[in-house]
Amino acid sequence: MTSAPEVAAIRQAVLDGAPGPELGALALPAAYRGAVVRADEQEMWAGVPSEEKDPRRSLHLDEVPLPELAPDEAYVAVMASSINFNTVWTSIFEPVSTFGFLGRLGRESVWGARHDQPYHVVGSDAAGVVLRVGSAVRNWRPGDAVTLHCNHVDDQDPTAHDDSMLAANQRIWGYETNFGGLAEITVVKANQLMPKPAHLTWEEAAVNALCNSTSYRMLVSPNGAQMTQGQTVLIWGASGGIGAYACQYVLNGGGVPVAVVSSPERAALLHEMGVEHVIDRKAEGYRFWTDEGTQDPAEWRRLGKKIRELVGVDPEIVFEHPGRSTMGASVFVCARGGQIITCAATSGFMIEYDNRYLWMNQKALKGCHFANYREAWEANRLVCEGRIHPTMSAVFPFEQAAEAAYQVHHNLHEGKLGVLVLAPEEGLGVTDPETRERLLPQITLFRRHGG
Repeated sequence: MTSAPEVAAIRQAVLDGAPGPELGALALPAAYRGAVVRADEQEMWAGVPSEEKDPRRSLHLDEVPLPELAPDEAYVAVMASSINFNTVWTSIFEPVSTFGFLGRLGRESVWGARHDQPYHVVGSDAAGVVLRVGSAVRNWRPGDAVTLHCNHVDDQDPTAHDDSMLAANQRIWGYETNFGGLAEITVVKANQLMPKPAHLTWEEAAVNALCNSTSYRMLVSPNGAQMTQGQTVLIWGASGGIGAYACQYVLNGGGVPVAVVSSPERAALLHEMGVEHVIDRKAEGYRFWTDEGTQDPAEWRRLGKKIRELVGVDPEIVFEHPGRSTMGASVFVCARGGQIITCAATSGFMIEYDNRYLWMNQKALKGCHFANYREAWEANRLVCEGRIHPTMSAVFPFEQAAEAAYQVHHNLHEGKLGVLVLAPEEGLGVTDPETRERLLPQITLFRRHGG
């Protein structure tokens, strides 16, 4: 399946550096290609264990109609995108089918009804160029190079103010909405747009927003742990998507990261990033669960002893996202009066821990979910300034987006996986080569180790 002629013309205009008015005057296609799951396949994995579900069978590259543009929205030509765990969850219909989300959004309004389709265009990251803006959009114009964050929120609802992540109708674009970023064209609200970092390629710019913003809120923001200088932070999955950004934030903020990884190669990567204290959980042989229903407190104590051997103290903050497999240990090893900050649950959502260690030692367990626009903007600003760097280890062509999702599902990757969409090859989109040259070792760290 090839791109529509209008899409091909848009791609060429972006590659040629066409000015905004020229891009804004280009014809838009009636349909475009997107990575989709189909409603009529929702039961395809019935009775199949999670680890055997294969995104390569359920993610399809289909042509879908271009939806009408709402007044507060923009069309963006997607040059590159990336894979997140929510794309994996969508593709294996776990923990629930995302078509339920689309149906609820469809009942909210006339504009919401566009999202309720028999297909779901997935993807919650992207970098590209604005093609059109709705009549209510003030700050963006055709031709603007942008990255997209995934907080989809209706600011007419009073619950969306103060902190939009607490909004009653807050959603994750491309997961709980349609028209996501793994597509030639995407539709986003204007308050999802952020400037593209000028020193990064399209694919490098596309991998940051979801994971980087999440780590920022969890560690830096007053809505999260608000880490202070000198604090010790235990980071699970430290070479993965959000974990690698977490390591950068702890180092930048004067904290002491203790990174948990699963191989010597991943430990070496973190050491090169500047993380001194790394625990290889496989080499240490930790078994926090003796069987499906029983945890081993002796293993929690062994982990706590290892952390104290490395840094001399218990961690004041535990950066927790695996969920079921690690939460019992996280609650135990956290310092008295410390905080376990958690998002996601990639190893399982049903959590068990010994509550005595939480209440008697006055620890706090706090949930954290993505980031509001201000937090995402600040996290993106740090990328633009070269203080936070992409964690991209490999890049896939658009036609292999399902393969990339498969690799994330089975933890076969480091950091983030980029996906080229309209960009015909890697390395394009850089408009600040001087800054790039200065920061190249940090920008390419994960690529050198993982690619």
